[in-house]
Amino acid sequence: MMFKKVLIAGGGVLGSQIALQNAVHGKEVTVYDISDDAVAAAKKRVASFKDLLVADIKEISDEQAQADIAKITYTSDLASALKGIDLVIEAVPESLAIKKDFWNKASEAADEQTVFATNSSSLLPSKIAEFVDRPTKFIALHFANIVWSHNTAEIMAQPKTDADLPAQMETFAQEIGMVPILVKKEQPGYVLNTILMPFLSAGMYLWYHGIADPDKIDKTWMIATGSPYGPFGILDVVGLRTVGNILKTSQDAESQGIAEKLQKEFVDQGKLGTETGEGFYKYPNPAFQQADFLK
Repeated sequence: MMFKKVLIAGGGVLGSQIALQNAVHGKEVTVYDISDDAVAAAKKRVASFKDLLVADIKEISDEQAQADIAKITYTSDLASALKGIDLVIEAVPESLAIKKDFWNKASEAADEQTVFATNSSSLLPSKIAEFVDRPTKFIALHFANIVWSHNTAEIMAQPKTDADLPAQMETFAQEIGMVPILVKKEQPGYVLNTILMPFLSAGMYLWYHGIADPDKIDKTWMIATGSPYGPFGILDVVGLRTVGNILKTSQDAESQGIAEKLQKEFVDQGKLGTETGEGFYKYPNPAFQQADFLK
């Protein structure tokens, strides 16, 4: 395996899932986060996702998953974490300033052969590549929430990426149980979010302008299309802080207004979605998943 030792930078909702997916597919995984408290939270998240993974992926037993999780290393010391690492997958918050800070530090400490990948869901890899010391070894590798079930891995190079790196990342994605999606040119939002964001934006538009309540918007979509989720159920899974950060990058006044409303009514109240047990819905057993919701 070309990429055996993998560092996941950022142990949030998606980073912890990426770490778990790598671990149960035989990779040597280290999870880095910025403080001991953040590391402890990341360790708890990884453990909390175990039952969901085992329930979804019948080939992986509870005993195997527990054993693989026990092998994951956690640290808040970036320099030591990077020693001997083959591949870094960055999953820090969707903020260009935060990503710049991380990649500047990682570039100083990483071994020369280490390959860098960003899991950014909206920022172009060419923008982030400006902050690394090895742009030829830098690429985007985007995962979707509930990694093991929604197992696409979008691979998007930037102009300076080595020509053979996308194929290497395709092989790596297959090794960890993902379906690689090669994106032929840079596109904000990649494939998934280019399709998904207009849908979520339409739901937020209806909510922001007081046209309908979130549960009614979700109910309408779910009944009419047969979809298991509406826009607000998806937003809770994505994480409302992440959604707000993405909206803040827009120059559109309405997007800024929605971001402010999310910040004030949810993020500032600690209501980040499924991660914290409450967002537009309360968890577990959120209303949009209950049988009587569609009656």
